Amino acid sequence: MDDQKTGREKSLWWLAGVVVVVYALFPVAWIVSLSFKSSADLGNRQFLPTNLVWDNYETILVGDAQTLFLSALRNSIGICLIATFIAVVLSTFCAYAIARLDFPGKRVILTTALAVAIFPVISIVTPLFNLWRNIGLYDTWPGVIIPYLSLTLPISIWTLSAFFRQIPWELEQAAQVDGATTWQAFRRVIVPLATPGVFTTAIISFFIAWNDFVYGISLTSTEAARPVPAALAFFTGASQFEEPAGAIAAAAVIVTIPVVILVLLFQRRIVSGLTQGAVKG
Repeated sequence: MDDQKTGREKSLWWLAGVVVVVYALFPVAWIVSLSFKSSADLGNRQFLPTNLVWDNYETILVGDAQTLFLSALRNSIGICLIATFIAVVLSTFCAYAIARLDFPGKRVILTTALAVAIFPVISIVTPLFNLWRNIGLYDTWPGVIIPYLSLTLPISIWTLSAFFRQIPWELEQAAQVDGATTWQAFRRVIVPLATPGVFTTAIISFFIAWNDFVYGISLTSTEAARPVPAALAFFTGASQFEEPAGAIAAAAVIVTIPVVILVLLFQRRIVSGLTQGAVKG
């Protein structure tokens, strides 16, 4: 009876998993299908394109939207990598201090980080826009990177502080007994052990920065610093009466490919980092 019940539960879990996967992947499959449809084929409601064409990809890679898309792609890659690197470095030191040191205000820092993470971005865009215009950071890479840190730093601090708590304190003490300084123990003992957590934090931070739209559209005005999510809003059709849905879908597919590759290549490290920092030892 228990075996029959276990088999039924497994079947239900498998069915639930299939439903969730289909529900999650159907919009992605629809966008991929849309990217291969011609302009005349965009109006039909069929899932698959009538004629498979590459016109939308040619438009954004070698056509009219080449300059707009490729410059935005370069901006997104550069800005997100820099923002991720800065966020991981700063959050590593901050999380280590929170996990290892006993000082007043430690909980305040974590609470503040959480408050910043859930603070509505749209509410600070206007004052930030005015400030950036006055000090010369508007439409520049630093002008986008700095706000991105407000998105990536809080989640990085929370993730790494939970992970550092899992590393045995005795390992660092043993290194100091052997003659290592605090910095040497941190660099040679703690950092190598924290590599899965740091790597996971970097991937999550990169995804957050890569998908941002509000800062990208509000703090840029030219192709000098405009990222891909913001650039998609400036795509135009062949005429004012034509929606560039196919070109936008093709661009969305291209910018999604790096994210998918990163997840597939490093999924074990991501899961390892998340699960190792999930419970308190």
